[in-house]
Amino acid sequence: MFDVENIVRDNIKRLKPYSSARDEFQGEASVFLDANENAFGSPLPESYNRYPDPLQRELKAKISGIKGVPAKNIFLGNGSDEAIDILFRIFCEPKRDNVIICPPTYGMYEVSANINDVAINKINLLPSFDLDVPGILENTDAQSKLLFICSPNNPTANSVHPDDVELLLQKFAGIVVIDEAYINYSAQPSFIKLLTEYANLVVLQTFSKAWGLAGLRLGMAFASESIINYMNRVKPPYNVNQKTQLLAMEALDNIQWVNEHIKQTVIERKKLEESLKALTMVQKIYRSDANFILVRVVDARGIYNYLISKGIVVRDRSKVTLCEECLRITVGTEKENRILIEALKQYK
Repeated sequence: MFDVENIVRDNIKRLKPYSSARDEFQGEASVFLDANENAFGSPLPESYNRYPDPLQRELKAKISGIKGVPAKNIFLGNGSDEAIDILFRIFCEPKRDNVIICPPTYGMYEVSANINDVAINKINLLPSFDLDVPGILENTDAQSKLLFICSPNNPTANSVHPDDVELLLQKFAGIVVIDEAYINYSAQPSFIKLLTEYANLVVLQTFSKAWGLAGLRLGMAFASESIINYMNRVKPPYNVNQKTQLLAMEALDNIQWVNEHIKQTVIERKKLEESLKALTMVQKIYRSDANFILVRVVDARGIYNYLISKGIVVRDRSKVTLCEECLRITVGTEKENRILIEALKQYK
């Protein structure tokens, strides 16, 4: 049976977290003389002279009601990247442990591993962009602490098979991290539903994509209470600023707006796929469950540079494993997509 205590770093188990002034106080008050804040306010019209709630309780309560996950099982960070880095610091001993990633995938897993001086086992996706489950399990050892799976995957845009994930949750002795940054655009349900069954599961989501709040830098992690408690120990005391908390709560009151724009994105994705199919330079369009499309073309670098000259920016993924001669194209508005297609039609 999985026990998180068996893989947490010893120094993290012993860690006495920083106790902020707001951590030590709960309840209502009108006079705050505990945190050495500027009692006279700030030059800004809105008041930001007080430290924010270090555990984002009100925001977590709102998220809990929407996701159906208890607040005690939610961690909020300065983007999902902060959650990724914290998982490394909790579970991975530098120069000793390793993590498994499945290229082509989101680049920050590798960057965070390098920052934390943790070895990386790369088990490439199959040519179909599915997980190589036997390869992952064969390359796992006692020091393999984290397995990162992005679903829908970036840059390939496909969702992983649920049966593959469940098998890995059962067989992998460390933490399985499912990054669901693009889950709102997929017909496949979130793996959040498995949290009560698997204590070694962490699900990452974000406000940057479907919620349209990339500029606020707010990420979510859903996991067992034990894992969340360790994440709260390791995080900086006030990691999510007050403005972000307030604006996120305001956005959560407008779920209908988000749902409508998810539907619109999916409609535009299908239209963009059809328009791309008609272009002779396009060799293959991969199935997408995200708000972007991976497209194999005849001359990725040449087309990329041409589009740059026209003021249109896409992502050249040609140098990424299994993505040779591929461009990653985000689904834009109807007008943006039309401008892109018209420019591609003029490419010689």
